[in-house]
Amino acid sequence: MEKPVKVGLLGLGVVGTGVLEILADHQEKIEKSIGCPLTVTKALIRPTEDKDEMAKKYNLQLVHELTDIIEDPEIDIVVEVMGRIEPAKTFIAEALKAGKHVVTANKDLLAQHGSELASLAHEQKRNLYYEASVAGGIPILRTIANSLAADDIQEVLGIVNGTTNYMLTKMVTEQLDYDTALKQAQELGFAESDPTNDVDGIDAAYKMVILSKFAFGMTINMDQVKVKGIRGLSGNDVTVADQLGYTVKLIGSTVKQGDSIAAEVGPVLVPSDHPLASIHNEFNAVFVKSSGIGESMYYGPGAGSRPTATSIVADLMTIVNKIQLGTIGHRFSEYTQPTKLTPPEEIVSKYFLSLKMPDETGQFLQLAEIMAKAGAGLEQVVQEKAQVENHARVVVITHKMSETTMSQIQKDIAEKTNFELLSTMKVMGE
Repeated sequence: MEKPVKVGLLGLGVVGTGVLEILADHQEKIEKSIGCPLTVTKALIRPTEDKDEMAKKYNLQLVHELTDIIEDPEIDIVVEVMGRIEPAKTFIAEALKAGKHVVTANKDLLAQHGSELASLAHEQKRNLYYEASVAGGIPILRTIANSLAADDIQEVLGIVNGTTNYMLTKMVTEQLDYDTALKQAQELGFAESDPTNDVDGIDAAYKMVILSKFAFGMTINMDQVKVKGIRGLSGNDVTVADQLGYTVKLIGSTVKQGDSIAAEVGPVLVPSDHPLASIHNEFNAVFVKSSGIGESMYYGPGAGSRPTATSIVADLMTIVNKIQLGTIGHRFSEYTQPTKLTPPEEIVSKYFLSLKMPDETGQFLQLAEIMAKAGAGLEQVVQEKAQVENHARVVVITHKMSETTMSQIQKDIAEKTNFELLSTMKVMGE
């Protein structure tokens, strides 16, 4: 058996601990798979952290300076599990320049600076892997890069944020309102005390930037993803969607039309018989449409210490195999295409509209006239008493229309009626 491949950890929190656990628990299988031991020898922590007991348990040295890891000639691979943009970006760059391969789970960093770091790794003839950055324990990036490499992907979409999926599940199954569902998610540790990244769709958008690169070869930035979260989503809308045969999910999607793509995140009405409608609580799922395979879905835990650590260790093993074969320096995904965005007038969908309007004769006719003028048809209509006296709440599901048409309808409702447009969501379906 060959000599051990040694690893340096940047960060020793929940995920870093998970990496140590996976390496220890699956030691025999890992050694037989890659032909040598894989061991963490050093971990970078803050001076204020007390990790002595863990260091003793896993026989590793604790250090407070990056140089103690990247200047160690025996360390071949650095694992970054610190999170945030800085100092993680600087540390990864320094590690690559020092000749180390790098594994990270940092989706925020990769979505914003992934191309820069991938180019640096390529220049340094080192590998940068990040399977754990999207959907935790689901091996979706490697599946797209390897197993679907010969296929033509038309659409990649899914539930890529466990916090919001947990909340939406509770809003449907237990009729909780948004605030109660969020509080429960925070109490269980699924949501941070500041849930902004989750509930405003930012976390999901980071992941769609990465998925878009793998699925379509196009590099997009956050400004090119249309992002809408579930903050303040009405429980009434979730309930009426359920009654109409739909489940509301926060969906991240990138769809290809011709040679262009459109990426977005937002609450979507998913038909109850669609596989994504069955994904509950904190679980994630990525649904892929392609010309060769057709439809496929990849499901599992989207976060957590051991699922995320399992993906990190799989990346470590891949790098060891490449070191042994002498094939280092290739990008995680080599597929590259010119970036071209689909214009709004070519992005077509059904829409769910929830409106509050005076409970008076002729009000609905006014809405129908606005829709007719825009060339938009109505597929389903539900009217019920609003909580405000002398007002009605009307919910409609439209036929397919472009984003441009939908924007004009919203503008006309705001300027030409005394209706209040409570919410707008896309509706998945043919």
